[in-house]
Amino acid sequence: MRASDRDRKLTQEHLHWAHAEGLIDLGEFDSRVRAAWDAKTGGELAKVTRDLPPARVQGREQARPRRRVFSDDAGGVALRVLTIIWLSATVVNLMVWGLIDLGSFELYPWWLWVALPPGGVLGVLYATGIGRPRSE
Repeated sequence: MRASDRDRKLTQEHLHWAHAEGLIDLGEFDSRVRAAWDAKTGGELAKVTRDLPPARVQGREQARPRRRVFSDDAGGVALRVLTIIWLSATVVNLMVWGLIDLGSFELYPWWLWVALPPGGVLGVLYATGIGRPRSE
């Protein structure tokens, strides 16, 4: 039976688990992942993990993939970087506001002018699907 990309991805996740558990080293992980993605049939995929125990996460047999907020494609990476920059600028401005305005008992929240417009743009990008993982 032919192996699908989903089958290869599940095998790769199993190998990630085995590497995280210390069952295989980095070199072996690399060669096994390469073999998994080169596999044409389910039998070839089974050979890649034949000597490994089933992946266990908190007593469950197979690890469920993490739900990601951002996808791993170029749009997801760009949105992740922009979000980190936006959050950093907002935190810095909030700290400056706290030091200056609260010290002078002037409570005008000017830092919102720095935080809200770019935050709104990031929200619109995310809402339109840019950078989000595709549902399977």
